[in-house]
Amino acid sequence: MRRTLGLAVITAVLTALTAGAQDARDYFKFGVVSELSGENAAGGNIIKRGYDMWATAINSEGGIQIGKKKYKVQLVYGDAQSNPSQGAAAAERLITQEHVDGIFGPYTSMVTIAMGPVCDKYEVPVVGGSAESPMIYLQKFKYTFGTLPPVNFTGAGCIGTLSKLDPAPKTAVVIGANDTFSKATAETFKDGFEKVGIKVLRFDIVPSGEDLTPLLSVMKGMRPDIVAFGSRDEELIKMVKNLRQMNWAPKILVMHYGVTDPSFTEALKDDANQVFGVTVWTDASKNTSKYLWKNAAEYEAAANKAYGMDGDYTQGGCSVSGIAFQVALQAINATPPLSLEKRRELCKALEQVDVQTFLGRIKFATEGQFYHANTSLEPLTVQIQAGKVKVVGPPAMAEAKAIYPMTPWSQR
Repeated sequence: MRRTLGLAVITAVLTALTAGAQDARDYFKFGVVSELSGENAAGGNIIKRGYDMWATAINSEGGIQIGKKKYKVQLVYGDAQSNPSQGAAAAERLITQEHVDGIFGPYTSMVTIAMGPVCDKYEVPVVGGSAESPMIYLQKFKYTFGTLPPVNFTGAGCIGTLSKLDPAPKTAVVIGANDTFSKATAETFKDGFEKVGIKVLRFDIVPSGEDLTPLLSVMKGMRPDIVAFGSRDEELIKMVKNLRQMNWAPKILVMHYGVTDPSFTEALKDDANQVFGVTVWTDASKNTSKYLWKNAAEYEAAANKAYGMDGDYTQGGCSVSGIAFQVALQAINATPPLSLEKRRELCKALEQVDVQTFLGRIKFATEGQFYHANTSLEPLTVQIQAGKVKVVGPPAMAEAKAIYPMTPWSQR
């Protein structure tokens, strides 16, 4: 019995020493929960590019300046496998086994929501640059932050621009995929149309990946002015292809996320032209910053150098998530590894972040329905024109006039 007890004590001591040795580091360690496999892998790799760009940029400067010393950063990835429960498990592993100082959030809202209770339990701050469902912020997770506004803040931003086109559109149909983000996007479109007097002829939430041809055939017969679709990258591309095959070009085709990603125009070529979308940033944005990238053009150049393609607002949102972390760490004079008390201080410091970046202003709400979301970015209405993303509203930000109505497929 004594021998067993002695072995248990020795094992406990060795375990503590191993953990202590692992934590005795002079660099910050951040976990990243990303959908590196499964149906959302394309988006998971977009956010990976954004987080990696920040880590590369800050390390090229020697690391995060704390006092008179700089501390480099290391990213450790956990694959959510496009599954909320796997995302929660990945977050717990990064916290309990990798002993990360903080976590960068995933691509999807569903995984973000699943992670929230885990990160609150262990008191580890999460800053994400992708997930946009309002449900994240209505949960009021204490340790979860987002650099992008939720879709109910941004989605309605394009409605004002579209409603003022001449002649004004009068009717719309709205479709949304049945996931947290897409459904919220569709609901935002529906509510926005109704508020400006555009009649919604039909509103449907459909399973992700479902063949939309039968539904679109019915909607085509209604002859709506606007077709609005809430979904993700690959589904948006399929929607345009479906409309092309049906030879149906509504006056307005509007979507949310995905239109600004280079993969959208790469997949659709000329058929991407004249599709409307919503964003909070493009490479034409005039924001200036003293952190890592001075402006949008500098960030675009870095993205092209690293990956051979332009960055979109989600990739940018992920890169500025790192800036939010570094500013908060500097504010509390934190050195790695972070203790529980320092992580609590870091959470409070994130609530106080107010910084201008190439993406725009980062300042997290501390109350209300947008709790811990960044609502300081202005929604922009964009349209693909000649293969390029062009801002067409609001008027003060517009770089091109909207092409309206949509040119019939047979005339392209």
